[in-house]
Order: sequence, then C-alpha cells, then structure tokens
Amino acid sequence: MTGVREEASGTGAPFGRRTFMASAVVAAAASVPAAAPALAAGLPEAAAPGCRSVARLLAVPESGRGVDWLREALQVAVALELATIPPYLCGWWSVGDRTSHVARLIRRIIGDEMYHMGVVCNLLVAVGGRPRITDAALAYPGPLPGGVREEVNVYLSGLNRPFVRDVMMAVEAPEVPLARGANNSPGIGHFYDGLLRAFRATAPPLSAGGQLSQRIGSDVLEPVTDLDGVERAVEIIKEQGEGTASSPEDAFGDDYPAHYYAFGEIYHGRQLRREDDGWRFTGAPVPFPDARPMARVPAGGWPGPSQRVGDLLDRFDTAYAKVLGTLEAAWAHGDARTLGSAVRTMRALEGPAVELMETGIPGGRGTYGPQFRPPGA
Repeated sequence: MTGVREEASGTGAPFGRRTFMASAVVAAAASVPAAAPALAAGLPEAAAPGCRSVARLLAVPESGRGVDWLREALQVAVALELATIPPYLCGWWSVGDRTSHVARLIRRIIGDEMYHMGVVCNLLVAVGGRPRITDAALAYPGPLPGGVREEVNVYLSGLNRPFVRDVMMAVEAPEVPLARGANNSPGIGHFYDGLLRAFRATAPPLSAGGQLSQRIGSDVLEPVTDLDGVERAVEIIKEQGEGTASSPEDAFGDDYPAHYYAFGEIYHGRQLRREDDGWRFTGAPVPFPDARPMARVPAGGWPGPSQRVGDLLDRFDTAYAKVLGTLEAAWAHGDARTLGSAVRTMRALEGPAVELMETGIPGGRGTYGPQFRPPGA
C-alpha cells in the first residue's frame, strides 16, 4: 500500500453463497450493537424521487397494488440497490491488498449489488416503466431511500470495524429477529416480499423489450418474461443480501455467505461455523486488512479543500454523474453497449478515489475520499 500524502492547508476465485438458519441471525444480532438512529441525528427521510415511502406503499391493500403500484415500488427498489454501491466501493477501494480474503468478499458483494440493481431495472422496464437512476442517487450521509431501516445512517468511509457494523451489516440485516427498526420502519426483505406478492396477484404482462442482458460479477443479468422469473430474481436478491432462515444444507446455487454474514465474518474476524447450539462466528480466522484511513465524509462534503483536492473531487463527481446518466440511458434505449460503457466509466472512478484516500486531511484526521455527490446536490 502506498503511503499517505499530507495535504497542505488550503482555502477552506469465487467463494460460493450459503444459506443460514435463523439461529445464525440471533447469534449475529446479539453480538453487534445497533446503529445510531438516523432520525436522531437530524437527518431527513430519503424518499425515492416522486415515490411514496415503503411503509406507505405497503399500507396499500394488496387488492390495490396494480401495475402503477409496481412501477412506483420498483423505482424505490432501484434507489435502494443504488444506495449500497458507493459505501461498499469506498470500503473496497480503501483496502491495500486486493488479493486478501476480505477484499475479495467485498468485491463479490459489490458485483451482487450491481446485479440486483440491474434486476430491478429490468423488472421496471418489463412492466412499462423507465428507471430514473440519476434522480435516485443518494446524498451521503443519510438514511436509506423510502424510509427503510430508519435507524441506519449510511455514510462513506474507509474500511474499519465501526463502518462494517453500522453501515454494511446494518443495511443487510435479516428480518429475523430485526424485523423492524426503532420506528417500526420496514426492512428490505419485507419490502421485496410485498413486491413479489403484488406481482403474483396482478400477473402483469412482462415485456422483454428494453430489458438488458449482461454478465455482472458472478451473475448473468437476463430479461424476465414470466412470474417464475420474477420469483427467482426476487429470491436471489433476498438471499444474496440477508440470507434465508433455511438450513445451510439447502444451498441456493453455491456456498457463498449472504452479505450480512460475509460482513459479519469481517467484523468478528472469524468465519461463521455451525455448532451444537447454532451458528457462531467461531470458525477460521478472517484477518482484518490494512486499509487506507479514509475519514468519514461529513454532511455537505469536505469543507475547504485545497485546489488539488477540489479538482480530484470534481473529477470524481463528474465521472460519477456520467455513470448515472449512462446507466439511465442504457435502460431508456435498451442498449447493452451503453450499459457496458457505464461499467467501464465506473471502473475509472477508482483512480481519483484512491488518490483522495492517499491524501491526508490537515490536522491528522485521516485521509480524504470520494463524496459520491449526486448531480445538482
């Protein structure tokens, strides 16, 4: 890992996915403190653009959840999946040794989240909608879109144990026993259950026109054209993220840990292992990697950066805006080549991000990092 530069003061092989028993959730939740409430920190509820909150969407009687409801709910899902990618990228970029077990775990999860976003974009197009990706971008720090898990404050930071616990694990936490937050806000899995029930009840015609195909990480994004495909897609999103309450012998295609448990292994420094009384983080050691000390990005972004840092931040945010706009254009036109262009631009974000992470903040408070400022913020 390269050394950290002190900035002068300025003007201002795949692992495989495993399913886990509900006892694993109890063990993990008991040993991980709850994240600080976002509302208590004075943060506003982050709503997806032009959409109701998840709680209000789920309050609609199931008989009233038609195609318009599905389009609105799927736009919220687009915002939710997009919201996880920037913090996970910051954690991954900060790790010095990209060949380490932890770096590979996080990289695999980022690929999963990109795939999940592609799935919900395809589903939205299938029911006659159009993903609004630029408008869906979250300003950090802030709560998750749609009022999901109101107790979670999603912020950007380099990889450290509090970040793993309070952001990564908190976002992916399973429904059992953490089915509700402090303000009875719904969880992500609960929201996807409601989406799937609406698809089954409405049975809308699903158009393949405009949907995209692309290999993303270890998964292959494909058009969804029937209800069996919808169910399969939603179950993959749920299981890859929070896992299931089924036996680990009932593997869902491979033996990777779900995201919550993978982050739990990083946090606890041990792999999850089955014992007589359930699943515990008592397995093989998972060494915490050396990471660039990117400080937590404050609300409103870095104050008074030098000219050099300001230029890097602008360069990053300009490229990020291009990623968002290109992704939106890809689904607007059903163009897989445009999607590939967005992926290439996203890879180019790493250069300025790492350069920022290797630039010390005056006063010795760690290093800078990308802000992922959405266009117009």
